[in-house]
This record gives sequence, C-alpha cells and structure tokens, in this order.
Amino acid sequence: MKNDLNEQLSRLAKEEYCYLTTKGRKTGKPHEIEIWFGVNGNSIYLLSGGGDDSDWVKNLRADPNVTVRIGKQTFKGTARIVRNIEEESMARPMLAAKYQRWKEGKPMSEWGRTALVVGIELKL
Repeated sequence: MKNDLNEQLSRLAKEEYCYLTTKGRKTGKPHEIEIWFGVNGNSIYLLSGGGDDSDWVKNLRADPNVTVRIGKQTFKGTARIVRNIEEESMARPMLAAKYQRWKEGKPMSEWGRTALVVGIELKL
C-alpha cells in the first residue's frame, strides 16, 4: 500500500500547487490554502515564508490532522514542523529547485534558506 502511495505521489510531484486544508484553531472550520510543495517518498514538504506566524502553521500545530489535494487526488495526512537537519537539508533544495530554478553551487534565496519547513506524511 505504501508503494501505491509513493507511486501516486511521484506522478503528482510535477503539479504546480497542492491545496492544504487545516482545521481552524479558533473556529474549528476547514481552511484551505494553495501552496507550493515537494514530494519525497510518502511525504510532502512545504515552506512557510511567514514561519510560525502563518495561520496555516498555527492551525496545524493545534491539530496536525490535515487534508491535501494534489491534482484530482485527495489525501489525509499528519503535519509536523521539521526539526531534523538532514530532512530539512533535503526539503529546502528540493523546493528551491522546483520553484526558483535553484541549482547546486548557486546561492539559495532567503525563502529557500530561512522559511519554516513543514512535513506532511500522507496516507491513502
């Protein structure tokens, strides 16, 4: 089943955006945002330019259960702030390369270097 998920995500990785739905920490209502993403295995990675101040980050800290739509596929997932340096070092260049044409040996944008990294483990 995990391989099926990895295969689906691999096919969807080139989509420009994903749609993340969090549960409002105050209202309890669903909040959807359009956001850039990268895929690695059965997880997606997002960068929050607003860091901890972004509403979507505050929402997922209060309730990490989220929904992610990529193309026509919808997944349930569990979100977390990435604290592992190796995982962060994988996610930052992946997103900078996809959205800003960053290449190894070139300076990375401030967004790529400093945005808060969020990982979401997805489930079928």
